Amino acid sequence: MVDEEYTQASQEENVIEEQAAEVVEEQTEVPAEEMAEESAEPTEEEKAKLEDLEAQRTVLNSDAEKHKQKRDELNAQTKEWKAKRDALNAQVRELVDEAGKARETRDGYNQKVRDAKVVRDEWNNKVSEIRAKINEIRPEKSEDSKEVPLSQMKKELDRLEMQQQTACLSKDKENALVKQISELAKTIREREKTEEGDEAVKDLVVQLREAKAKAEEAHRAVAECAEQAQSAHDKMLALYQQADAIRKEADAAQAKFVECKQAADEEHRLHIEQIKSVHEISKSADGIKNKKTAAKKKRADAQSKQEAKEIFDKFKNGEKLSTEDLMLLQKSGYL
Repeated sequence: MVDEEYTQASQEENVIEEQAAEVVEEQTEVPAEEMAEESAEPTEEEKAKLEDLEAQRTVLNSDAEKHKQKRDELNAQTKEWKAKRDALNAQVRELVDEAGKARETRDGYNQKVRDAKVVRDEWNNKVSEIRAKINEIRPEKSEDSKEVPLSQMKKELDRLEMQQQTACLSKDKENALVKQISELAKTIREREKTEEGDEAVKDLVVQLREAKAKAEEAHRAVAECAEQAQSAHDKMLALYQQADAIRKEADAAQAKFVECKQAADEEHRLHIEQIKSVHEISKSADGIKNKKTAAKKKRADAQSKQEAKEIFDKFKNGEKLSTEDLMLLQKSGYL
């Protein structure tokens, strides 16, 4: 039984030796030229290049930081101009809304003016009809009389009142016109009072006065509504003018917003370009710096392989190996 186990172990050792022999054939010693190349320090030219790269990286980092700071400043200004533009546009919207309400108010009063004019014209027509009836019942004095006919006086009064209502007069001329109307109205009242004794026209005179009062009332409504309409119209124009002025400020703020944003985008682009350049330079510099480290690693790997070969030689010679030796052989590919 012992002999069988010994024979089996011997067979396993032979297999291991055969496999190891195959690995040994694949392992070659590192040429002396390659070892020399791997262990070489950076050349003077490489050192000079490294210094130049470090100087370039310092400058690029400084420029990148400047572009970053400038970009951040411009972005802050962009936000400020945007806030100002939005605030101004909000004011414009409020003013336009108020102007729209003023326009609606104006249009409403203009409609009231038209309605009041219809009423006034109806009463003025009524006044004319009553006067015609009075003249039929009580004819005016003949043209040979030096006294101005009452109907003519009333027509003149109507003309003067219309002139007062529609004409644009200076203060002195308006005062003179008012005085003239007052005097003529007084004369007409006196004439009417004298002629009121005639019972045939007495009721018509009452109707005439009522009709004239209604016509005057309607005319006052026309004047008042026209005044309100004009006030609303003036307010509307003022609001639109104010909105236009603020809109110009908003447009200017928008232009500054676009200007700052474009400038910030350009600074950001330059910042990114500088950062990319820094990365490229860092790669080149790291390549030079890591040259010695890479050489050391290669030497260490070659040394490990050499040690593994020596340990394997011991193994073939039947020497006892430690756990660490076995692990090194396995790592090196001998097992």
